[in-house]
Amino acid sequence: MSASSPKPRRGFTLIELLVVIAIIAILIGLLLPAVQKVRDAAAKTQCQNNLHNVAIAVHSYHDARGSMPLAVETYTYGQPHWYWSWMAVIMPYIEQGPLYNIADTWAQTNFYPWDNNNVALKTPLKIWQCQADGRQPRIYDFGSYKVTFTGLLGVGGSTWGANDGIICNKKVLMTQIFDGTSNTLMIGERPPSNNYWMGWWFAGAGYYNPANTAAPYYGQDGTGDVIMCTVDTQYPPALANSFNVPPSGIACAATKYRFGPGKFDDDCDMAHFWAPHTNGAHFAFGDGSVNFLTYGIGSDDNMMRALGTRAGGETVTLP
Repeated sequence: MSASSPKPRRGFTLIELLVVIAIIAILIGLLLPAVQKVRDAAAKTQCQNNLHNVAIAVHSYHDARGSMPLAVETYTYGQPHWYWSWMAVIMPYIEQGPLYNIADTWAQTNFYPWDNNNVALKTPLKIWQCQADGRQPRIYDFGSYKVTFTGLLGVGGSTWGANDGIICNKKVLMTQIFDGTSNTLMIGERPPSNNYWMGWWFAGAGYYNPANTAAPYYGQDGTGDVIMCTVDTQYPPALANSFNVPPSGIACAATKYRFGPGKFDDDCDMAHFWAPHTNGAHFAFGDGSVNFLTYGIGSDDNMMRALGTRAGGETVTLP
């Protein structure tokens, strides 16, 4: 009895194979936006949580020290903590007490903060960082020193030098926020600049303002590095100065100070609050609450000025 010959197996035809590939491509095309949405949502949630924890730390500092932290601890040359930011001084309240102690001990005999021997200057902290910006965990080497970055900046007020916000260069008590803590911005999102010249968390002098070079700031009050203002019309024209955007400065639209969308590779976008999220950015208010504000309000200078000032007497109604 002879064995029967096996039946030939039928493979995919070219058309069937192309159909399968097309189906797979369609499925991937449908899946990728969903995955990206999940990632974006996770990044937004993390940013919101970080901002809330920082706001709590600022309140804890106020409770312990009797006032909000200064934007820059001291401008007195030769003093310990020279140009230390508000983020540096609240380290004990974000579970970074040991790092604060190391930095403080070093500063007692080495007041100049931009030095490779200053450990805190080159230590990235996740609490300042937004997951949606892969540049923020970077340690940037400027040669004689390395710096690390923040995506969160204090709200110093309406414009450079006004010091009419919550985290500014005047000591502010909670009771002095006459416009109401729930109506006044305290901290907001803005990624580091494209050239890595702005957004240094530990010690940042800020952009050089050639229109205001008098003591005690001599043109640099921390704005752009550790604080931002909500209607700082002086910032965009200052970027034409070569110090702010080496080697020759850049020309920016006069309206670049307005809260609105930005790009990592556009140096002009260092001049305003923005975030790598869709259609807006997170802000912590003076009462510690965190809200996602949409860019639609950015064109309303009166609204943004009212949100940035602690005692301007304005009425704020968010859309």
